Amino acid sequence: MGYNSALSGLAAASNDLDVVGNNIANVQTVGFKQSAAVFADLYANSIATSVNNQIGIGTTLAGVQQDFSQGQITTTDVATNMAINGNGFFQMQNPNGTVTYSRNGQFTKNQNGFIVDAEGNELMGFEANAQGQLQTGQVVPIQIPNASLLPPIATTEATFGVNLDASAPQPTTATFSASDPTSYSFTTSVQTFDSLGNQTTVNLYFVKSATAGQWEVFAGPSGQTPTDLGSMTFNQSGALASAAGPAPTGGGAGAPLTPAGDFSLNLTPSDGAAAQTITLNLTGTTQFGNSDASSGTTNDSGTTSAPTQDGFGTSQLSNFSIGSDGTITGTYTDGRTATLGQVLVANFENPNGLQNLGNNQFAQTSDSGQPQVGVPGSSNLGSVEGSAIESSNVDLTGSLVDLITAQRNYQANAQTIKTQQTLDQTLINL
Repeated sequence: MGYNSALSGLAAASNDLDVVGNNIANVQTVGFKQSAAVFADLYANSIATSVNNQIGIGTTLAGVQQDFSQGQITTTDVATNMAINGNGFFQMQNPNGTVTYSRNGQFTKNQNGFIVDAEGNELMGFEANAQGQLQTGQVVPIQIPNASLLPPIATTEATFGVNLDASAPQPTTATFSASDPTSYSFTTSVQTFDSLGNQTTVNLYFVKSATAGQWEVFAGPSGQTPTDLGSMTFNQSGALASAAGPAPTGGGAGAPLTPAGDFSLNLTPSDGAAAQTITLNLTGTTQFGNSDASSGTTNDSGTTSAPTQDGFGTSQLSNFSIGSDGTITGTYTDGRTATLGQVLVANFENPNGLQNLGNNQFAQTSDSGQPQVGVPGSSNLGSVEGSAIESSNVDLTGSLVDLITAQRNYQANAQTIKTQQTLDQTLINL
């Protein structure tokens, strides 16, 4: 019996050394979870043997249990790197369509735009359509096209912050002409976009009329004759009191504008784009004395802040980031953002029931139970940190102590064999 017990002890100590050595070897493996050898004692089954007289016959390796506790999260400069803070695994799919699970978030983007690990396994989640809406009906490999473009948006409104100089003189030329600076008092412009994403400069012209506090407004794209949009009337405090559309052909007053200052400009692009109507928002226009305006120059009798407009040209993806809920948000060259997809996280009732496949991959088994797939941060699922990785949770100091303990256990079991051998030799000598 002594030999059997000692031999099983040697095997157990050797297994323990293997497990501890594997932990130490993977101290720098991203997402690695350390393991511990679990042992059980052995007894011979005999009906005739009294319970009080049973002598054990050694030990056996009952299993290797992994510790899925959180590893330290370290930030990186790689946009595709991810770390799970809490419970769960990244859901991966290999080229054969087999689904596996991993805590290693060292991902890259391959030539087709899929987010993959070092083995080429594709990260799973929700894709987004061209409008940035997540398609939550199906979990698929996440793809970020390398040439991702946002379509143009035609301008529908442009907003101006204009102050017209109350002391400005009337233009010296009575008939307005965009090519004659002496026929208008002030001009400003804004860049607009058509439905094809092409840019057009729209110029605005303000003409001070003989009626106190009244200005005529003209506007049009560069190179074309401006359109008479109507008039603006200011009260004695310099605030915009009313605005009206252009006077009808037969004479009379133009129709009042509501709200006052919202003028409409119709454009017919020459590049085949759709016709568009742009609202020129001048509701904040004022008429104050302006020392910065050059009142001696008829086309410089006012000031304006940088105008804004709601159109966009064609825009290309410049970079992307990953939120705590796994949402991948792309930032485009014109400053717009759009949702590109969402990473999902899977958890199991019994993570220790997963089969370790190596290469930081685990497979579902009957012992692990079915995966519970969901949005990071929801239910019992951990959140995702972008541009970060989770370090191995191996306690190197503790592992070195375990290594010394396993070595002493091995030596002690070897000593049992040596002692048993001495006893046997004594009996032989008798």
